[in-house]
Amino acid sequence: MDSHLRVFVTVAEKKNFSRTAEELHMTQPAVSQYIQALERTVGAKLIERNNKFVCLTKAGDIVYHHAKEIMGLYTHMQSLVDDLMQVASGNLSIGASYTFGEYILPHVIARLHGRYPLIQPTVTIGNTTEIAESVADRRLDVGIVEGEFNHERLNTESFAKDWMVIIVPADHPLTRQKEVTVPDLKKENWIVREKGSGTREATEKMFKKLGFTPDHLMEFGSTQLIKESVEAGLGISFLSNWAVRKEESLGTIHLLKMDGTPIPRKFTWITQDTPFQTKALEVFIDEMRRLETLFSTDDPRQ
Repeated sequence: MDSHLRVFVTVAEKKNFSRTAEELHMTQPAVSQYIQALERTVGAKLIERNNKFVCLTKAGDIVYHHAKEIMGLYTHMQSLVDDLMQVASGNLSIGASYTFGEYILPHVIARLHGRYPLIQPTVTIGNTTEIAESVADRRLDVGIVEGEFNHERLNTESFAKDWMVIIVPADHPLTRQKEVTVPDLKKENWIVREKGSGTREATEKMFKKLGFTPDHLMEFGSTQLIKESVEAGLGISFLSNWAVRKEESLGTIHLLKMDGTPIPRKFTWITQDTPFQTKALEVFIDEMRRLETLFSTDDPRQ
């Protein structure tokens, strides 16, 4: 891999020549020389620098974006070549949306580590849109997102059923009603995830299916924050059964049962559109298929 690109990317991310030199075990003048040489090759100034900060120029933004992709391609190529002679090993960058990443993926990685201890996984958690973009830009080897998902630049495969449930505080008046109606739900304060998340998409589909729009809506960017807010009595929400199993077992939240719920959905894994996969990625996907029964749950009404 071109060392000039590696130095440039590190400067762009560290935003500091001294920290870059320390990270790459170089002298600071050497870092400056690499940047200057790259700027001469590209024919444009890439970095603005003064005593307080380092930032990219518009040309620098373009080079940074493509340099990251080039570095990812190089790493992928090297891993494929190494796999010809070695067992499954090396780095595996996994991205996952919040529900899968926080409540299911740890079980999968633990099983994977037991079978393939030489694989070194790193995990990035984000919403569905963020994870898909990272896989498409080759910053991640594989992503797992919530719901059905299609992308023209990615391979996708749906797997593993999940159930979305309405949750309310344990002492909420609706828990004592014999029958919960749509008007009951409409007037409640709903706490939902941000746009771009799979859970928000599932929530919007639920509103449409039941035929109402909430009178009051609060948007939070964390499933954990939503659960704690529901426990505190701030409102009600619609989350994965996997995400609320602990709270339900402790009796701090209640799963509201009414016609039309819970609603099933699928998780989807996404990979780059290429015929080549590293051995580490192959065995991870095999492990996901093998362990589908681990994170496929039955209808919580039963």
